[in-house]
Amino acid sequence: MDARLSIRTKRPVRAAGVTKLMSRLLVSAAVSGVLVFSQSSSPSANQTARQSVDLGLQQKLLTAKRIYVESFGEDTINKTLNAMIVDSIGGSKRFIVTENKDKADLVLKGSASEHSNAESHSLSSATIVDLGTGIADSQSSVETVHDARLSIRLVSKDGDVVWSTTQESKGAKYKSATADVSEKVVKQLMRDIVRLEDKKSTT
Repeated sequence: MDARLSIRTKRPVRAAGVTKLMSRLLVSAAVSGVLVFSQSSSPSANQTARQSVDLGLQQKLLTAKRIYVESFGEDTINKTLNAMIVDSIGGSKRFIVTENKDKADLVLKGSASEHSNAESHSLSSATIVDLGTGIADSQSSVETVHDARLSIRLVSKDGDVVWSTTQESKGAKYKSATADVSEKVVKQLMRDIVRLEDKKSTT
């Protein structure tokens, strides 16, 4: 009689142990599912947020009409490039260059530098007059090469950088390095605007 009672009392304990084990497994599976879901959804959410920011910055660039050009510096090269950028932007017919910063949609900020390097060139030739006899001729020259570098960024009233570029030039045919690099900057800006407008029209 006592043996039967002991057997009957052990069965509920074993069932309770199985129930606890199943509960732990279910909780573990649920937690794992939440982690997997959060890990898989996080990159998508970040990507969507980044795309929203990019679209906002692009819209500020595309809708801008007036640009205020800040001084690049007080040295000669910065003043020269500053004036060239103003002329190039005004000549693009895309923007109005304003001297009233409060009315500007974007502020153009930049920094410029120019370096001069001396390059030596030599040319030598020999003419044979007779067997074992020759006349040697050599010429050498020194050329000064100017290397201009210009970094530009367009900043909105909120302080957001909506566009930036860095261009370099050693000059072009009938064009100085400073004139060429300022032209490169404005051409790059116009190309990027056209690309964004084309992309917007196809979406």
